[in-house]
Amino acid sequence: MSLRVGFMGTPEFALEALKAIDESSHEVVCVYSQPPRPKGRGHKLQPSPVQAYADNQNIPVFHPESLKSEDVQAQFAAHNLDVAVVAAYGLILPKTILDAPKHGCINIHASLLPRWRGASPIHRAIWEEDTQSGVTLMQMDEGLDTGPEIIKRALNLDERETAITLHDRLAALGADMIIETLEQLAKNGQSAVTEQEKDGVTYAHLLKKDDGKVNWEEGAGEIDRQIRALNPWPGVWTQSEGQRLKILEAQPANPENIATNTAIKDQLVGTILDKHGHVECGGGTVLQLLHVQPAGKQAMDFASALNGGYIKVGGFLE
Repeated sequence: MSLRVGFMGTPEFALEALKAIDESSHEVVCVYSQPPRPKGRGHKLQPSPVQAYADNQNIPVFHPESLKSEDVQAQFAAHNLDVAVVAAYGLILPKTILDAPKHGCINIHASLLPRWRGASPIHRAIWEEDTQSGVTLMQMDEGLDTGPEIIKRALNLDERETAITLHDRLAALGADMIIETLEQLAKNGQSAVTEQEKDGVTYAHLLKKDDGKVNWEEGAGEIDRQIRALNPWPGVWTQSEGQRLKILEAQPANPENIATNTAIKDQLVGTILDKHGHVECGGGTVLQLLHVQPAGKQAMDFASALNGGYIKVGGFLE
């Protein structure tokens, strides 16, 4: 049995699931995505990754600014959907929208619920040193990621996991899981659900640009996780000689293996200890900067930044 599916999503994370459904036996009747936004130097309007794919596949695309109006809700109901699949869409779904499809709305959420409900679960899993992440498919209700679970699968985080690598792994996992779920729904006419656990609820709040500012009083491990979690967005940054310096890649280092003179070693946290990019952090820990990006310049390794005069040994990162 082929289901009439509506898809609601916006970024690259959602794209994998849309492709999988479109290539399956089910029919993608419509796509809802955030409106095109200005990007690049010319600030030209660019469609979201989901809309770009749907346009190429000749799938009707809708991008209302809100789902609260009666006209938008009536238009959504007129699609006569069996089910709607939602993945990082970006708008709150009112009850009228949630109830319109025959089997409701299924959300692909990039965490092991109830841990990391909210907008930034991938980033928080890395930043907070989780050893596992995963994907939960849930039957949506009016709460924030509070609906009952349909299926949940975990994966182990690599020691050097980044937001980019985890994003791609979870997107692929979610795509596999939604196809499995749709097949079961088509076969059985319903999805078995389990209420979320009441214990262990945490929230991954929407990230802000200031979340990327380094506090050198933190330990090297904490700052390293911040860098791996927040690149490419909102990005991690500090200041050198009054100029912003993005930190793209770094790693904790063993302080005992770093040969520096006493005058530099006794400096405050944030001091660049040597030409190898070692920076003194809180608790006597040391972080090694590997790739950085000075303001208005291309990304470069630490040695190039040092040779270019953007940073200096003994300098202080604010």
